[in-house]
Amino acid sequence: MKKLLPVLLLTACLASLFSFDLQLPGGLLTYIDKNGDHQPVKTKADWAIKRRQIQDSMQQVMGPLPETAQEKAPQMEIKSSEKRDGYTRHEIRFLAAPGEWVPAYLYIPEQHGTIRKLPAMLVLHGTGALGKKIVDGASPKPNRAHARELAERGYVVIAPDYPSMGDLSDYDFHADRYRSGTMKALFNHIRCIDLLTARNDVDPERIGVLGHSLGGHNAMFAAAFDERLKVVVASCGWTKFDHYNIGEEASKRYGGKLGPWAQDRYMPLIRDHYQLEKVPFDFPEVIALIAPRAFFSNSPLKDSNFDVEGVKKGIREAAEVYQFLNAADRLQVRYPDAGHDFPEDVRMEAYRYIDKILR
Repeated sequence: MKKLLPVLLLTACLASLFSFDLQLPGGLLTYIDKNGDHQPVKTKADWAIKRRQIQDSMQQVMGPLPETAQEKAPQMEIKSSEKRDGYTRHEIRFLAAPGEWVPAYLYIPEQHGTIRKLPAMLVLHGTGALGKKIVDGASPKPNRAHARELAERGYVVIAPDYPSMGDLSDYDFHADRYRSGTMKALFNHIRCIDLLTARNDVDPERIGVLGHSLGGHNAMFAAAFDERLKVVVASCGWTKFDHYNIGEEASKRYGGKLGPWAQDRYMPLIRDHYQLEKVPFDFPEVIALIAPRAFFSNSPLKDSNFDVEGVKKGIREAAEVYQFLNAADRLQVRYPDAGHDFPEDVRMEAYRYIDKILR
């Protein structure tokens, strides 16, 4: 059964309530009551209120998440297939919604005899014109073939293109029904999970998501809205917004340090409504939405964009929620001495962590 949390319509009154300083008394374990007062989170019911408020604040920036036909798997077409050692990679496209085709790779491990239900992974690529080919091993950079590697480990894997990359390179963000490219991608990723759960070779209770860079924070966004994802691995995908670093020259070019986040293919409301300054959510809250599910962050010490100090602060904040939910051991972070990369030793550790949760 699908566990996508309901999306609340924002009213002008509610929107005004969320334009608050995120450093509330009590941090993440504080919610706003119907009178607009800050209250401590003391019970699971209080936390459910806080979760909805965080999701609403995210949708203020991303736009509303459309409803999906929960009982229907998306229509899928196979364009080509390639048999490999232990699995077959299919190049597919699926219909996320009427008129919305999404190209993807689908990796299916070999099975003999009775078909068993296998664990599955949604794998999201980083920024690059190659799109999904990056996670299949076509990137000139090492340590990017995550989809292929997980397929080799026996997972059913789906790896879609992000709008404006890969086979969606000509995507028109001004002609669609979404307020942001981030929300379009989020909807696509939820429909990827719909596709996986409908398969007779996938265990719907054993699905996770992994991504690097662009794919890292989109993995987090997907899990924030879809509880079917039981483990989340984000590599070089986040830091607190006030620690995001693009350098002085790039900041001038983009009109502010959050300019890259405000492109049409990401969240233009950061530019058009929030003037590249006060954004009504931050990444510790996104991680809190994942709790008590498993979260693994690869956050290198020398990542030039996602400053590690902002990660460390964010982890401390999110840890309070994991402790409140008695899941402290499910919040994992590694700080390799590397740049914007997913080094092999940490990557293999992340894969073993996925195995631990899903197998």
